[in-house]
Amino acid sequence: MVSHSALTPYQVQRYSRHIIMPQVGSSGQRKLLDAKVLVIGAGGLGSPVAVYLALAGVGMIGIVDFDTVDVTNLQRQILHQNDDIGRRKVESAKETINAYNPDVKVVLHESPITSENAMEVISGYDVVVNGADNFPARYLINDASYLSNKPLVDGSILIFDGQASVFIPGNGCYRCLFPEPPPAGEVPSCAEAGVLGMLPGLVGSIQATETVKLIMGIGESLSGRLLLIDGLDMDFRTVKVRRNKECPLCGDTPTVTELIDYEIFCGIG
Repeated sequence: MVSHSALTPYQVQRYSRHIIMPQVGSSGQRKLLDAKVLVIGAGGLGSPVAVYLALAGVGMIGIVDFDTVDVTNLQRQILHQNDDIGRRKVESAKETINAYNPDVKVVLHESPITSENAMEVISGYDVVVNGADNFPARYLINDASYLSNKPLVDGSILIFDGQASVFIPGNGCYRCLFPEPPPAGEVPSCAEAGVLGMLPGLVGSIQATETVKLIMGIGESLSGRLLLIDGLDMDFRTVKVRRNKECPLCGDTPTVTELIDYEIFCGIG
């Protein structure tokens, strides 16, 4: 990602703690200001991701969500406050993001992401960050990101456990890690099993970190690795994720060349 815009005196001051870092500098900050990131979901994971990307100075943040704020969200979703109950999440998210940084352009996508619209929505962004909490959406976002040649920063949470990885086209995908979805109903949702309120802040912060590293082209990403987090024992470990040559999406002889019906694929339809 190449940036040509000059920093204003205000931006130099606001992002000074970035700019003095040799790994970032003014060139890295300009890349952030020019970047466009799509955040899927304005919930537990999407909240810290969007807030930290806005604070970092990412120039455009797209938010995909079609839900309204519920009182049960307030235990963990920091984009929303008590007065937002009943409001559209995208509206609450935009208000919060711009309260942190009014210079961020927030683009709202208030409809479910589907096989019909995913490619069009994703095409306008540099990086996709997944905060979806169901398997049809996870496989859809993975496939659409790969087919659009966009890096995907993935995360998931449940009870005390979290996961994070980065999928870059050509170096594996979510299907390499999980070729088939679990049987419908086998894995409970957060609404069914619960989730520690701080856990999405931990995983979402990791996703935001991986996103800005990708934008600036610095460090080693989680591409090719899966980070596993046990919040109860505070244990972190990584496992290698290799591209599966037999993967139906990114393998040597792919059979998934366009988006499919993901609810049927996951046994929900």
